[in-house]
Amino acid sequence: MEKGEIFGYLGPNGAGKTTTLRILLGLLSAASGSATVLGADLAKDDATRSRVGVLMENNGLYDQLTARENLVYYARLYEVSRPLDRVTDLLEFVGLTGREKDLVGNFSTGMKRKLGIARALLHRPEILFLDEPTSGLDPEAQHMVRELILRLSQAESMTVFLNSHNLDEVQRTCSRVAILHQGRIRALDSVRHLTSAGRKTGFSVTLADPGQAGKAMDILSSLEGIDEVARNENVLGIMLVSVPPHEIVAALVGNGILVEEARIQKRSLEEIYLDVMRQAEGGVA
Repeated sequence: MEKGEIFGYLGPNGAGKTTTLRILLGLLSAASGSATVLGADLAKDDATRSRVGVLMENNGLYDQLTARENLVYYARLYEVSRPLDRVTDLLEFVGLTGREKDLVGNFSTGMKRKLGIARALLHRPEILFLDEPTSGLDPEAQHMVRELILRLSQAESMTVFLNSHNLDEVQRTCSRVAILHQGRIRALDSVRHLTSAGRKTGFSVTLADPGQAGKAMDILSSLEGIDEVARNENVLGIMLVSVPPHEIVAALVGNGILVEEARIQKRSLEEIYLDVMRQAEGGVA
C-alpha cells in the first residue's frame, strides 16, 4: 500500500476479510506465510503497533461516559501529549463539536461511529484499519463517514485499509482494491483500471435531433471496429472493439449529425465484483 492511499479489501461474508485484518494486526497467528505492517510483525513489535489505528465493528466506547470523557480516557491510555487539545481537535474534525458533554449512550449509531473514528485517530497513526465502518448506518451517516475517510487521505495523508462489502462505498473512496473469495485474492488492481478494462468499450451518443437517428445508425454501421449499435430514441449505444471514441464523434459530426453528448460507459465495481465471484465459484483462477 502507498502512503495516503485508501485500499479496499472486498469480499462476501465469510471470505476472510476480518481474519486477514486480525492477522495483519497480530491478533491471530497465520497458519503459514507472514504479514507485515510498516515492515514489522505487529504481534511482536510494540513500537510499530503504536503507529497503527484500528476501528473494528465495535466502536470500543463507554455509553456511561460523555464523548469527551471517552476520548480523554483513551488519550491517557495512549499517552497522547496535550490530550485535552487533541480531543477538542478531533471532536471538531468528526463533526461532534457541541455534543462533547452528551452521554455516548444517547448517541445515534452514526454519531458513535464518528466518535469511534476519532478514538482510533487519537495517537496520530500512520495507517488506519477500518472493518466495515458504515455497516448498519443510514445513508446520511454513511455519507458522513465516507467523507471523513476521504479527508483523512487527502488532508492528513493517512493510509487507510478498508474492509467492506459495500461496493458503492469502496468505489467512491478507494484508489485500489483487492477482491477476496474463500481466503484467496481473485483480483487486485486500481478501481480506475478495473472499471475500464475489457476487450470492448461501451460508448453512448445522444443526438440533438432524434430525426437524425436513422442516418447516424447507417453511418456507424459502415465503420470498422464497432461490434454493436443499439438505439433508444435519440440515444445510440455502441460497443467499440478497436476504434477510439473520438473517431465515432468525428464521423457523425463530419456527416452533419448534431451530437448533444458523448459518454464512455464504464463498468461498475459491482459488475466487476460479481464477475470475479462467478469465475471463482466456477473454478476459474
